[in-house]
Amino acid sequence: MSLKATLVICAGLAILAAVALLAIYGSEPEVRRESTVRETTVPVEVFPVTRGDYRPELAANGLVRASREVTVRPRVAGEIIERAPELVPGGFPRQGEMLLRVDDTDYRIALQQRESELQQAVSELEIENGRRDIAERDYLQLGKELEQGNRALVLREPQRLAAEARVQSARAAVEQAMVDLGRTVIRAPFDAQVLSREVEIGSQVSPGDSLARLVGVDRYWVEISLPLDRLRWVQLPSGDLEGSAVAVRHRTAWPAGGERFGRLDQLIGELEGETRMARLLAVVEDPLGQGAGAEGQPGLIIGSFVQCRISGVLMNDVVRLNRDYVRQDESVWVMAEGKLTIRKVDIVFQDAEHAYIAAGLEHGDQVITSSLATVREGLAVRVAGDRAMPGQQP
Repeated sequence: MSLKATLVICAGLAILAAVALLAIYGSEPEVRRESTVRETTVPVEVFPVTRGDYRPELAANGLVRASREVTVRPRVAGEIIERAPELVPGGFPRQGEMLLRVDDTDYRIALQQRESELQQAVSELEIENGRRDIAERDYLQLGKELEQGNRALVLREPQRLAAEARVQSARAAVEQAMVDLGRTVIRAPFDAQVLSREVEIGSQVSPGDSLARLVGVDRYWVEISLPLDRLRWVQLPSGDLEGSAVAVRHRTAWPAGGERFGRLDQLIGELEGETRMARLLAVVEDPLGQGAGAEGQPGLIIGSFVQCRISGVLMNDVVRLNRDYVRQDESVWVMAEGKLTIRKVDIVFQDAEHAYIAAGLEHGDQVITSSLATVREGLAVRVAGDRAMPGQQP
């Protein structure tokens, strides 16, 4: 075969191969890239808020103190001859009950002497009155008019006045002797608990000696320390308004759930020396739980430190929200129309558990309570447990 024929055949084969390749590529389906984007939603827990009127609770520490305390001291001297069984540390004498009795022998004798002196003074006054009657009769028989001063001397007016004065003095001496005799019996000034006793039967006592220390059991004080900026959130008694309610708890000494309740009574007009905090007095009635219906209530112990929860003044038209749901810079995450929004809020007060918000949240807002690793405005969110919307990927 000639060279020319060979070249023609090769060219023909190349053309056929090219046509075949074009036919193959022309018959394949066209591949197209879709640009549809699936948006991922983050499941979150939410809390629907409610605007309303709430009372905050202010946490504080307190010190239990006696509202009435007295050191019993004698007003007469002598030997102690009797002691009440209740006059022991921890005893509970009632008001008017005998605590101690001082030997009254000398005071009974003194009373008899003063009574005798009174009888003698009365007798002398009667004799002087008789003498005055005689002098007056003699003066009338004389029939002369005397000057006022001379007439008083003739009628023995000075002697009568002196006799009356001796009678009054003798009566006062009798009364003093009776008072001293009565003071030989020392009685409880009020319903009390005995904290200490310094004497026993046979002890010699003098006026002013310390015999025992008593505290009243009708009420105790709890001295509460509170920062100055929180005073405006508590109510002190004013007119018909009672002081704020106070719940008192001794966490280490009382069983779980044990509480006593009282009310704020006074603001002490001096700050604490080191902390510069305000001091309030709360009154707890029947602190030892001795009254009717107080069975099982824990008793307060003087000098103990307790935890207090003070019911604050009423806040109107605010949102009460758990403090854990308030984020940095006083902001809150809210779910609105499937999106996360970051809102700044106006917090008027925070107690141990809640923040009280005046502005930034409205009734029914869904506050996000979940912790999120990534937070941005407009993040797609949904309530945990709900199905994702079409076009969204859970």
